[in-house]
Amino acid sequence: MNESITTLPSRESTVDLLRESLSSKVREVIEELLQAELAEVLGAVRHERTGSRAGYRNGSYERQLITETGPTTLTVPRARIEDEAGGTREHQSEILPKYERRSRRVNEAIIACYLAGANSRRIRKALEPLLGTSQLSKSAISRVVIKLKSKFEEWMARDLSAEGSLVLYLDGIRMPVRLARRVVRVPVQAVVGVRESGDKLLLSLRIAPSESTASWKGVVEDLRDRGLPAPQLLLADGNKGLLRAIRETWPGAEIQRCTKHKLENLLSAAPKHCHEELKRDYRGIVYADNLKAAQKAYDAFCKKWSKLCVDVATSLQEAGHDLLTFYRYPKSQWKSLRTTNPIERLNGEFRRRTKTQGSFSNEQAALVLLWALVAFGQIEMRKIVGWKDMPAVAAMLNEAA
Repeated sequence: MNESITTLPSRESTVDLLRESLSSKVREVIEELLQAELAEVLGAVRHERTGSRAGYRNGSYERQLITETGPTTLTVPRARIEDEAGGTREHQSEILPKYERRSRRVNEAIIACYLAGANSRRIRKALEPLLGTSQLSKSAISRVVIKLKSKFEEWMARDLSAEGSLVLYLDGIRMPVRLARRVVRVPVQAVVGVRESGDKLLLSLRIAPSESTASWKGVVEDLRDRGLPAPQLLLADGNKGLLRAIRETWPGAEIQRCTKHKLENLLSAAPKHCHEELKRDYRGIVYADNLKAAQKAYDAFCKKWSKLCVDVATSLQEAGHDLLTFYRYPKSQWKSLRTTNPIERLNGEFRRRTKTQGSFSNEQAALVLLWALVAFGQIEMRKIVGWKDMPAVAAMLNEAA
């Protein structure tokens, strides 16, 4: 007795059939959307007779689009639309823009691979199972990346009058960039703002030849010129050029010196055998219960260490009471306001992402990559600690005004 044996399709053929089926459905949906869009523009569906028609259909043409399911050949309707001058113009779909060869999700996948550190060859290899080998050339990837550059330029020129950042963190990070045929580590100057909602946002990224007063003044003046309202509080390390630029640009703003950076300065000025004692005395200043107790601890520190190690006392006095500014803000925010850790964590993410990069081909390549990591959600910035009390900070600003 002969028994019929059913041969099951292989896993690969099943996947291919599923992909073809999905691609067919995607094509149908896109074509239906294009027909519906054109009907709305014309004011009439196909073959409908109406006196309010805004133009006439004019056949169709085929066009290839790369979607998440792979290459898809679409039948795109054509039409002539009446214009205000009494003539006609070619209909241009907003759903499928002119010259668009890839869907937004495919472009996002390319950008995600790029931000993850992949070069053109690796991007093509990663997306080959989806897009094939002939649909993603090196030039196609480059065009997607070039779009990032134009978006970065728009971001750096955008109006900031509506941002209203109450707190600003300013800091620099050095990145390896190829300049004049040599790889050098140049400072990337970053500014992070805090909205009244407690959300942090990246406001500026610039590369400068140094961290001088002139270079930092260019950063803060650019923010001011683009309409950023004067912040209530600025947090920075001990860079003299930065501090001078802040005071000259926003003379009425308060400054909080990073207590972590100052501790590092103090330790570098003291003999190693007294580091623990120094840390204990310093914590009495920056972890006091209130401003009055902190000022008392500050005076005691200066009196004691001026006898033990005059360089330590001099270093503390250099920062002055800018180390204690955070005590005038809600206690829930002290953790976020006593150091520049919020922007240091961002810089740490920048370092982690770029440590395998080697070096950047030019300054713009470095800036675009760092900006895109934040803009496309590869790096997320959380709200500051104590964000629920940000309205109280806004109230302080209004009273000062």
